[in-house]
Amino acid sequence: MGAALAAGLTVGALTLTPAATASPSAAQTNLIVNGDFAAGTEPWWSTPNAPFAVVDGRLCAEVEGGTVNPWDAIVGQDGIPLTAGESYELSFTATASAPLTVRTNVQQAVDPWLTEHSSADPVSDTAEPITHVFTASADHEAAQLAFQVGGGDDAVTFCLDDVSLTGGAEPPVYEPDTGSPVRVNQVGYLTEGPKEGTFVTEGTEALPWTLNDAAGTEVASGTTSPAGVDPISAENVHTFAFSEVEAEGEGYTVTIDGETSEPFSIGGDLYDSLRGDALAYFYHNRSGIEIDPELVGEEYARPAGHVNVAPNQGDDGVTCWAADPCDYTLDAAGGWYDAGDHGKYVVNGGIAAAQLLSNYERTLTAEGADGDALGDGALAVPEQGNGVPDILDEARWQLDFLTSMQVPAGEELAGMAHHKLHDAAWTGLPLLPHEDTQPRELHPPSTAATLNVAAAAAQGARLFEEFDADYAATLLASATTAYEAALANPDLLADPADGTGGGAYSDNDVTDEFYWAAAELYLTTGEDAYLQDVVGSELHNDAEAVFPPGGFSWGSTAALGALSLATVEGGLTDAQLADVRSTLTEAADAVLATVGTGAYGVPLPEDAYVWGSNSQVMNNMIVLATAHDLTGEAAYRDGVLSGLNYLMGLNPLNLSYVTGYGERHAQNQHHRHWANQLDATLPNPPAGSVAGGPNANLEDPIAEELLTGCAPAMCYVDHIESYATNEVTINWNAPLAWLASYADDLGAGSGSDPGNEEPPVCAVSYDSNRWGSGFTSAVSITNTGEAPISPWELTWSFGDNQRITNAWNATVTQSGRDVTARPVNWNGTVAPGGSVSFGFQGTSSGTVADPAAFSLNGGTCAAG
Repeated sequence: MGAALAAGLTVGALTLTPAATASPSAAQTNLIVNGDFAAGTEPWWSTPNAPFAVVDGRLCAEVEGGTVNPWDAIVGQDGIPLTAGESYELSFTATASAPLTVRTNVQQAVDPWLTEHSSADPVSDTAEPITHVFTASADHEAAQLAFQVGGGDDAVTFCLDDVSLTGGAEPPVYEPDTGSPVRVNQVGYLTEGPKEGTFVTEGTEALPWTLNDAAGTEVASGTTSPAGVDPISAENVHTFAFSEVEAEGEGYTVTIDGETSEPFSIGGDLYDSLRGDALAYFYHNRSGIEIDPELVGEEYARPAGHVNVAPNQGDDGVTCWAADPCDYTLDAAGGWYDAGDHGKYVVNGGIAAAQLLSNYERTLTAEGADGDALGDGALAVPEQGNGVPDILDEARWQLDFLTSMQVPAGEELAGMAHHKLHDAAWTGLPLLPHEDTQPRELHPPSTAATLNVAAAAAQGARLFEEFDADYAATLLASATTAYEAALANPDLLADPADGTGGGAYSDNDVTDEFYWAAAELYLTTGEDAYLQDVVGSELHNDAEAVFPPGGFSWGSTAALGALSLATVEGGLTDAQLADVRSTLTEAADAVLATVGTGAYGVPLPEDAYVWGSNSQVMNNMIVLATAHDLTGEAAYRDGVLSGLNYLMGLNPLNLSYVTGYGERHAQNQHHRHWANQLDATLPNPPAGSVAGGPNANLEDPIAEELLTGCAPAMCYVDHIESYATNEVTINWNAPLAWLASYADDLGAGSGSDPGNEEPPVCAVSYDSNRWGSGFTSAVSITNTGEAPISPWELTWSFGDNQRITNAWNATVTQSGRDVTARPVNWNGTVAPGGSVSFGFQGTSSGTVADPAAFSLNGGTCAAG
């Protein structure tokens, strides 16, 4: 993959503030020879399709039309010496007879083309000076400067002047544009849910806040709770909450210390459009079918990709790559392009299909889940009106691709699934799928891919049974064949070095895939052999192994099986079902504990901000949401909504990661044909596309250049070529769509807490032992009524700056001054006349006091 940086350009969250650069001196010689072209054209060169000459003192190249990739037409110079660790200023003036984007690389002149600098700049017929500063990572005796000007349909004249490259430069200082220090969910808050925010300030004393409606009228006020330095942002922050406000409306703002938040809404229908937009992502990224303007709009419509229509080489007769040849071809047309490239991968395609299927299956298992919003005619898909829920039609497009990737009967490894299918080399960007000229290749089968097919096809089989029994039988046959093939080939692992032309997606442990596939096959068939593979797995009922703290993912899929086992009626005994659900709630409790550790309430550990961190956040949210569906405990719901706040702008960057949602939102995600940042004729991503999110590993040149030293949740830039932080993928939009359905169901009233029909009768004893800035508190809840209280949830608010640091015999979470305590697995019921006790430790400052008012499951408890 390439990378680009437009210096001085503000794009979404990207703002570059160049530091003063050193003026060229005798020691800062221009490393470009004949950069003013006073001596003619030497030593400049160009590709044959871009012949050049000096015209009016400028080097002008006549670039032919009909090229596909930027590098198909180049003007360049070789022999440039670079020193590792030295910072250089590259400057030039350019014009073009028609608008184009010039991609400028300073790179190794031979394979592997190590790139020291890459940028993309719009050029017009008006001469504008362009300047970039970069630091070389390695020594080069003879590097290359390459101006890539290909990729256009029409011929264009491209002219250069005043090209210079000098050392001794000061690298630009990157300052992310974070807008207001008052951070809120920029979409808004559900009427009956918690409503929280943060304020970034160097101050350590509490500050007054006001909540104003759209007319500027104050509707609520309070004081912030100083929370100290937040570890994921390295910023000093305060928190505030206004959960008691339930008046629906738009245009609310919060003001603190003269600073005002972005506007937001309070209401019940805030996420109804997100469900459809997030699911539309999949139709947009279908392979092998024309994308209809009547469904997506003219700017997003395009011809079918990879269907053997010139210049494509199609996916309907693709064979194995040369490194591992085979004597057959597969018709693997269809499916979804993965991540904005033109690759189609089974391992992340499997989890994406499964989460769409689970989105629908939740409407069959969760009380109040809205099936109509996913039904026939509800979504923008061409299959509307066929009698099948639209979300299943969309999932079928991918299921057909997944099963088509299996090795044919009679061949060696029959039934195994090829790991992936993509171009022979990395696809350039921007490039629409139907314009791709590269050969398509199957990469070797893997056990992980095969088990993805088994699991997703088995789940699809049980859901399609009602609508198309023949198709359901076909899916089940593919699933059982795949599972048997995987059992026969349990350690056929994808090569981690197979990253040319597409991601490697290697996975050296497929225990989780076996667990997932066995669970889905058992729930679909009821066959005991599959159940024995489930209960015999080393993962079974191990909460942390099944539900990793950093979130499940394409490489860790056991959670998908466990979520199905916990929610889908499938013949488990009462004891088995209780164990599975206990494992789920144990995992959900751990996620809730993580939510309570930071001021931003993110359901992700501090060390888990990796590639696609937003998907990890969302998958942990799904664990919480499923626990809420099963138990009705409000704390799980609130944890989901806290994660939704983070995604929609209540985060250190004050940026909604979902295009089109929130006043400040990502819009330059890494994608081949949603590439407006590189080509003004192409669109930005459509609404409902979620960016990968902060990645502390800085695994692309843009991130490395701009973000070195960033705090975990600050390691993001809204730039199309920061693929390690700003990619979009099918397996990230799938959980977004799932959660949008859940949130919209909550807003419609299905999220009300079942609990006890009458408020419990209770008393609370609360005693503290204090020293210096620390304390311990012991809390006891007594049931003074005649009915059991199960499960219980105790809430209270501190009137001061007490902060809980750890707890025992309960899960205790804190948001600002508001505290919620919930049972652990063994003390969830308070019998009539009985009590449960728990305790916690914390810190405090200033004058403090024990709380005097408590609420248990919506009722007031006497303090005593």
